[in-house]
Amino acid sequence: MIRLSILALLLAGCAGSQVKSVSDRIVQEAAGNDGALKKLVELCDDVGHRLSGSKGLERAVEWAVATMKADGHENVRAEPAMVTKWVRGQESLTLVEPREMPMVLLGLGGSVGTPLEGITAEVVAVPNQAELDRLGEAVRGKIVLFNYAMPPYNPKDGPKYGETVTYRVNGAAWAAKHGAVAALVRSVTARSLRTPHTGGMNYGDAKVKIPGAAITIEDAEMLARFCARGKKPVVRLMMEAKTEGEVESHNVVGEIVGREWPDEIVVISGHLDSWDVGSGAHDDAAGCVTAMQALTTLRRMGLRPRRTIRVVLWTNEENGIGGAKAYVRDHKDELSRHVAAIEADSGGFAPRGFSMEQRNPEYLKKAIERMRRYVAPLAAMKADDVREGGSGADVGQFKAHGVVCLGLNVDMATYFDYHHTPADTPDKVNPTELAQCVAAMALAAYQIAEFGWE
Repeated sequence: MIRLSILALLLAGCAGSQVKSVSDRIVQEAAGNDGALKKLVELCDDVGHRLSGSKGLERAVEWAVATMKADGHENVRAEPAMVTKWVRGQESLTLVEPREMPMVLLGLGGSVGTPLEGITAEVVAVPNQAELDRLGEAVRGKIVLFNYAMPPYNPKDGPKYGETVTYRVNGAAWAAKHGAVAALVRSVTARSLRTPHTGGMNYGDAKVKIPGAAITIEDAEMLARFCARGKKPVVRLMMEAKTEGEVESHNVVGEIVGREWPDEIVVISGHLDSWDVGSGAHDDAAGCVTAMQALTTLRRMGLRPRRTIRVVLWTNEENGIGGAKAYVRDHKDELSRHVAAIEADSGGFAPRGFSMEQRNPEYLKKAIERMRRYVAPLAAMKADDVREGGSGADVGQFKAHGVVCLGLNVDMATYFDYHHTPADTPDKVNPTELAQCVAAMALAAYQIAEFGWE
């Protein structure tokens, strides 16, 4: 959509130095403010974990509404969304043979539980799916351990999350097809101090559902060594996990209404829910407070761009995407007027830039080039990289509707040390890096809302 008149184009060209000055001011104001950190501490320490369907998540909704109202934002509201309620209950894992020892585990989100007496069975360790398929019937009546190691992080290849997390997501279904009675997965991390990492799993169309849980790298390696030596380790797994259907939750929304085209919208976002361990500081309290403080930065600077900037704090990203799906359904009549949707869901580490996707390759190419100019002032903090790539689980729901979707990329060298663990707490967040994330989000949102993709 071409909205700039010839006069407006001339004014934009003549005002280049002024625009640069505004951009620099946004970066300076955001990077030098500790508002995001204060919000993060409140959300994590005062509210705590925020699993979908829990009282903690609804306390977080109330906190977010009150906080955005206190910051003076417009149209602050909680919008309903149905979410899956999964309950962990009590759980334990004990090595029985060749010696008795308590082990550390976290049940996987969506898992079924064990019988009341638990499951006591031999463990068969496999390094990958191919080895499971080769063993076939040999795992019947046994517990399969997927001891697939996440590769060490390197800047070129990234964390290799996708190829590793498939064992967490699909392992139980794969094992059940061969008659296994439960599945254990090595935690999705490259480094560990005997810390387990939870996360979602998926039974797909599996006819038989068996319990699934994550164990630590250290315990996975020990069990694998027993198997390699012919020791036939036996464990007792007990899990009360169950799914209690769907319950109502809420996305939280707040805005700076655009001064010229208020019905055109730029979404900035993070997800409000977390797993029920730790307090979800990096995943994704950091993303939520980044979006909230970005909007607050612009408001306090007195900046009201042409288009509306809308913060959305998603519910249920971790185990269902219920919040984003509800938003797309309930806002279907205005999706064509969503100019962009940005998500921060990679932790509050040093920002590195943005990845972008859009269903039209030619349009995406032009948007990337425009975005590179918009974020050039972030070069000093090495946050000006813009490339094609995934955006986020929530805003990715917008892609089919022609919206330009962006993800805020950060330095992920240590993200999976804390991901989905009891250790994901505010002390792991660097205040300077979190403020830089706010600067990147605020600048991107303002530039897109002011100038669009024309």
